[in-house]
Amino acid sequence: MASNFTQSLSANRAGCAGCYLRHFCLSADLNDAETEIFSSHIVSQRRVPKGEILFRAGDPLDTLFITRLGSFKSSVLNENGSEQVTDFHMTGEVLGAEAIPTGYHICTVTALEDSEICSLRYRELEAFCDRDLKIARQFRLLLGRKIVAAHQNLLILGCTNSTQLLASFLLNLARKFEARGFSKSEFVLRMTRGELGSFLGLKLETVSRTLTHFDELNLIEINQRHVRIINLEGLKAVAKESGRAKRKTSQE
Repeated sequence: MASNFTQSLSANRAGCAGCYLRHFCLSADLNDAETEIFSSHIVSQRRVPKGEILFRAGDPLDTLFITRLGSFKSSVLNENGSEQVTDFHMTGEVLGAEAIPTGYHICTVTALEDSEICSLRYRELEAFCDRDLKIARQFRLLLGRKIVAAHQNLLILGCTNSTQLLASFLLNLARKFEARGFSKSEFVLRMTRGELGSFLGLKLETVSRTLTHFDELNLIEINQRHVRIINLEGLKAVAKESGRAKRKTSQE
């Protein structure tokens, strides 16, 4: 039997017109004729195997990418040469937009699993936006989503302890899955616990201990990377309780 990855690739070879993420992407407002033109002149698709680097920090910006299938991580190197994970990316998200102000990428993006991306040549996209207000509007919308996602990350990283950090991260991840038409209560963590700890500023042991604690409290069931949220309101309460403690401390 073909894998879900292979089946999805086969189902989406028609380009933008047949893509299940079309409503998330640049061609959302285009009619069929406009979509065909956009797809043939700007968009190309390719597989990105797990572990492959899409671009590195310091590379010049020539292409923007949209995650069509799979997931990625962004990372930078600390002064001591260790990796610091700065973000995780799901289907429908733009990769590479951080390079627009300077023309050079400031992070390295790596596939967390076998994935597929759509490549958009940036200069051609700019020209297309000048000619087509629909594309320009959708491009602004995609960039706006990146800003919202960055704001949500800041809220998560502003948490005061490991329980609030993990609870907030899982709730945010659940919302992202739901927005894409997937289950908000059952999903797979594509990142390792070490990568998750790097993003949240926690030690690997703390991540594992906290997830196990959530399992013991019957907030979630976790089996390796498979997570099932069994008490959504309870998980929300964990995040809110730590948040109230933080506000109380700041007022004293």
